Amino acid sequence: MGTKHGKLMRGLEAAGKSPKTQKSPFGARFGRLFAKSHGAKFSAASLDALANAMISGFDAPKDAPDDEESGIPALYTYLGQFIDHDLTFDPDSSFQKQKDPNATEDFRTPAFDLDNVYGRGPGDQPYMYQDDGISFQLGDPITQGTKKTARDLQRNANGRALIGDPRNDENSIVSQLQGLFLQFHNRIVREEIRKGRKPVFEDVQKQVRKTYQYLVINDFLPRIVSAEVLNKYKSNGYFDKAKLKVFKGFKVPFMPVEFSVAAYRLGHSMIRPGYRLNDTVLVPIFPLPRGTAPGFPEGLTGFRRLISDWAIDWGRFIDIDVRDYGSASGTTSADLRQNFKRLQFAYRIDTALVRPLKHLPPAVAAHPASLALRNLKRGVEFGLPSGQKAAKLLKLKKQDILPDDKILIGQGVDKPDPGSLQPITSIHPGFKGKCPLWTYILAEAIQYKTDVKIPVREDVRISTPQLGPVGGSIVTEVFLGLMFADRHSYLSQQKRDPGWTPNGKKQYRLRDLVKFALG
Repeated sequence: MGTKHGKLMRGLEAAGKSPKTQKSPFGARFGRLFAKSHGAKFSAASLDALANAMISGFDAPKDAPDDEESGIPALYTYLGQFIDHDLTFDPDSSFQKQKDPNATEDFRTPAFDLDNVYGRGPGDQPYMYQDDGISFQLGDPITQGTKKTARDLQRNANGRALIGDPRNDENSIVSQLQGLFLQFHNRIVREEIRKGRKPVFEDVQKQVRKTYQYLVINDFLPRIVSAEVLNKYKSNGYFDKAKLKVFKGFKVPFMPVEFSVAAYRLGHSMIRPGYRLNDTVLVPIFPLPRGTAPGFPEGLTGFRRLISDWAIDWGRFIDIDVRDYGSASGTTSADLRQNFKRLQFAYRIDTALVRPLKHLPPAVAAHPASLALRNLKRGVEFGLPSGQKAAKLLKLKKQDILPDDKILIGQGVDKPDPGSLQPITSIHPGFKGKCPLWTYILAEAIQYKTDVKIPVREDVRISTPQLGPVGGSIVTEVFLGLMFADRHSYLSQQKRDPGWTPNGKKQYRLRDLVKFALG
């Protein structure tokens, strides 16, 4: 699918049709937020230099607080990836390349409709569902220590997951998040039966979708986008369709390339070098080269049966309980115990990617194997405007457009080492006055930090970068625009019941979905 869509986009660019949305052979639509923009040009040497500068030094997975951690629990990184697979049609928009050639028929619709979970439904894909035609099939039990506490995804004889979008099996974290959504659906079915009601598939599906949409707008979006940006899209405390500036008035929803190729790739900077899944498993995102860090022969790479002791202790990824923050420097047995059980946090949104993303395994990506270079080259291929040009097209005030000396490359920690953050023009003079959109959006986040009180026993606040006026506006406009375009969505129905929450309480967060799904 990625190859066909890439050829389609290149064909549209060559034909000069980029200002309009175009229908692909698969029914998906591509388009631009900024119809009159012209793609920024960069030399191969400048992109190579920038890609190398955007990769951090080696950092092995560990059990301890980390200066690069944000105040965002780690599961939100993979919720972001899950949302990406729900919205986008191009597998290369994810940090791993689609490996299943049969998946070319499974294009994504640009809507928050969970087609990555439901596929084409029980009528057309009955093998995904139980005999009742309502509940999902689950896979084999997987263990956490000695207890069978989780289930793998349903798989075929070759170990491939039988799910709505095979990309949701590309690593063991997103595959288990996929499983949580299946379990969440099944739990609602069981609750209906417990209450003496006969469950109807369409009704359960609507409830799951509405809950998911609520989380996207009220939990995920405020974590990654500055409140200063979000508030500009609200009236009387609620998001207002009339506040949209550039993503409005389209007869048919489409996927803007400024979003899919640049702004929504913010999640690449949030990836940790590795994760502790449970008491027995600390694993890097990819297998580490021999001799780099002993003891890490495995990686999170998916598209296979889940290893039997890799069941996630969800309290390490999301605040379903309250744990100690841990100690970065402590070496006592008490410190080590706290670190061992701690909640892990996503890395900061900044212009630094962890070292393993520079050398993706050949089965994941090649030519180039660097994720940063792939993103930069795709931005040129799709003719994206520079970050400064996008800011002007969004009609930002001059003081809100980053000057070259504020476009900093490196880890956006609170107390960086001298020289660790460098202006983009010091990397290559070709970036004077024009920065690749993806890089600009990440650099902008370093300038828009907010103190986040994290959910731990101690009173700890972490200065957390969030998307600013350019990146935040693009992501917010697309999220709101797509959801308002769906007349059945949570936002479209908000006027009828403005105070609605999934559980009837004041707040509902990802942790609540996880706890309910786990029963």
